[in-house]
Amino acid sequence: MARAIVYTEFGSPEVLHLIDTPDPVALDGEVVVRIEAAGVNPIDAKLRGGKRPSAPIEEPRGVGFDGAGVIEEVGSDVERFAVGDRVAIRDTLGTYASALTVPVAHLAPLPDGVTAAEGAGIGIPAGTAYQSLRSLGVTDGDVLLVHAGSGSVGQAAVQFAVAWGATVIATASPARHDLLRELGAIPVAYGDGLLDRVRDAAPGGVTVALDCAGTDEAIETSLALVADRDRIATIVRGPDAASFGIRAFSGGSPTPLTDQEQAWRAEALPATIALIDAGDFVIELGQELPLAEAARAHELVEAHAADGKIVLIP
Repeated sequence: MARAIVYTEFGSPEVLHLIDTPDPVALDGEVVVRIEAAGVNPIDAKLRGGKRPSAPIEEPRGVGFDGAGVIEEVGSDVERFAVGDRVAIRDTLGTYASALTVPVAHLAPLPDGVTAAEGAGIGIPAGTAYQSLRSLGVTDGDVLLVHAGSGSVGQAAVQFAVAWGATVIATASPARHDLLRELGAIPVAYGDGLLDRVRDAAPGGVTVALDCAGTDEAIETSLALVADRDRIATIVRGPDAASFGIRAFSGGSPTPLTDQEQAWRAEALPATIALIDAGDFVIELGQELPLAEAARAHELVEAHAADGKIVLIP
């Protein structure tokens, strides 16, 4: 039997339960992956708590979308992957498990130079950052303001933008400024006086902004600094982004991602793996918790009480 974290009602982290499940079976276009690490993301907790809309729960619902592990079985028509291959997983519900059936389109090979924990930390954070910056047209010569730059999405956005030739200013608490400098950003503290601090850090002006914080301060500062509102986006304030005249990518937005934006999110997984393997990208790893402690992981995420990517180990 496999094991998986599920919930049968919306609510606090206590609704999460570890259960035995039938061993997964690979159909055409699928593989079975033995999960070695599952990435914990804020969206997991928001869905579990009913803070993001989702379908009514009619059967035990799995948790998690990102993971990494080893292929144990392949469908009859699968040619790109084989039993024993190490892989990273993106956009597949139920990665909080010991084994999972995954469509091959949601996999990328994981080289020996990238750990399972790193592979499990890529999907949503790097995919969101990569797609957001591509959608905003970030390129050489831009000055990008990233709100909440020390979070998982923020760190990925900093690293992609720096690699593409942009100057990056990133907000964070002072305790996280050294990390942002190491990633190539100019750190500024959020809070009173933020607008003036950003102006001091970017005397030539800011051309594009990505909000990963969701605060009024972040939105208001972006609006004050970036002339073209089409180059301001939020990944948190989707429901009211249109009222500010700015863009939203997921984050509760009523406007779905385009096919191109979905393709960019998929492209981010192998692209980030290659950068990590080459030593050109860093996933900040946080606590590793046993699968049975998924509720504790959600408590930490919701309390913003942990630095780095939390991963669950089956």
